[in-house]
Amino acid sequence: MHSVARRFIWTAFGFLIVGLLLGVHALVQREVSGAWPGLYLVSAHTHALLVGFMMFMILGVALWLFPRPAREDTRYRPAQVEAVYWVLTLGTAGRIVGEVARDAGGSGWLRWVILCCGLGQVVGLALFIWAIRARIRAVGSQAREARGERF
Repeated sequence: MHSVARRFIWTAFGFLIVGLLLGVHALVQREVSGAWPGLYLVSAHTHALLVGFMMFMILGVALWLFPRPAREDTRYRPAQVEAVYWVLTLGTAGRIVGEVARDAGGSGWLRWVILCCGLGQVVGLALFIWAIRARIRAVGSQAREARGERF
């Protein structure tokens, strides 16, 4: 497994822990103090689990499992995937921190931080698709299909 794929997967586990801790905090807030968690806390919890954990895990496993690009194909560049990792990690972490801060009564300028980080998440995912496009191809299935094999 390549180091960037491992980094995506380990980062996914980190976001899972953050998401679980935010969920426990919201649960304690609801059950002990009788106050429903705020929308920002719910959003931070959701983004930590769905984007932070699930999406990072999916992207890491995709990097691990998709076939290597053909040798003559210069479209796949590991440096692009490295950049995607940082854009997506900073966007997701920034969004979670910003929304937790907003929930705690943070300043209105945090709206712009949350918005920019959310856009960073969208840009990061779009760049991942662009960066990995050369690896989404048939490797052995074309030969099997040519022999009439169906699957």
